Amino acid sequence: MSVARVTTLSVRSEKSFEDAVSAGIERAHRTLRGMSGAWVKEQKVVVDDGKITSWDVVIEVTFVLED
Repeated sequence: MSVARVTTLSVRSEKSFEDAVSAGIERAHRTLRGMSGAWVKEQKVVVDDGKITSWDVVIEVTFVLED
């Protein structure tokens, strides 16, 4: 039997949604062991003077707890 935990991350990128998700996964990997997946829960953009200035995501990362 395995037990998993979900951690919520909020990430901002000045490039794209994909970059924000990748940065969040890479950062979580440095701290969390046993990551098994992630879910993009929310996406939004920040707009200034009619132009997108950043892409924000909320991701939920699943990792298996060690015995």
